Amino acid sequence: MAIKVIAFVSVKPGAEAAFVAAARVCVAASRAEPGTLHYELWRETEGARRFVFNELYADQAAVDAHMQSDHFKAFGLAARDLATARPEIIVTEAVDVAG
Repeated sequence: MAIKVIAFVSVKPGAEAAFVAAARVCVAASRAEPGTLHYELWRETEGARRFVFNELYADQAAVDAHMQSDHFKAFGLAARDLATARPEIIVTEAVDVAG
């Protein structure tokens, strides 16, 4: 069953460019992971300091592999110093509305 993860990260004033640079590496590597169906980074239009990761995985095993990847761990270390707080993470699963 597909898993959608949405993560909100607020960054410190002046840290936006450094955050995007660190995220660029993580996003590129994450898109190449087996089981990653979709991986994007968005920025809120108001305030421009809250970023939104929009991720879609084939299954929980793909999520687990992503969380254990070296590039994700490296990004987490970099982002920790750039963020104002821990990210807000929402994990969802698809709802069958056809049946």
